[in-house]
Amino acid sequence: MLYVVLLLVLAALGLLVPALTSAQTFWAWLSVGASGAAAAVLVLDWWLRRRSGPRAAGAIAGDVQVSAGDQLGGTGVEEAPRSPDQVEVEPDEEDTDAADSLVVSDLTDEVRVLDERPRYHLADCPWLASRPSLGLPVSEARQLGFTPCAVCRPDSGLAARKRAADQSEPA
Repeated sequence: MLYVVLLLVLAALGLLVPALTSAQTFWAWLSVGASGAAAAVLVLDWWLRRRSGPRAAGAIAGDVQVSAGDQLGGTGVEEAPRSPDQVEVEPDEEDTDAADSLVVSDLTDEVRVLDERPRYHLADCPWLASRPSLGLPVSEARQLGFTPCAVCRPDSGLAARKRAADQSEPA
């Protein structure tokens, strides 16, 4: 549709030249008509995209787990688009105490992150569900600016797991 708008705008500009050089209002009105048609096509395109939702532009949301070694492009897997009722708000940030934060900052346990989302999650986080995620060591996720999810509470869980492992080791 944008090509049609471009052609109509170019036609309007082309019609404006004879209108200015010949001083005939006929050419000017044709130029105004072409500009109006371009505006109408833009409004129609906007209305169609709005009515069919955010996926009208061809964006595809994925339901595939991506591991750290996988590349995100060209996998050949066709992904099902999400309906608007599946879109959820970002979970809150976990309120981590300082002791857990210190323990977790040195761990290399894997957490899951979503592209362009600020939280990191445990693999079994119910908020993640079947969203496409990428595995990272928790220390790297923290360095990259990700924060812990309040739903699965990865800092508390990983810190507790680390403390339990430290206590079970023979001295």
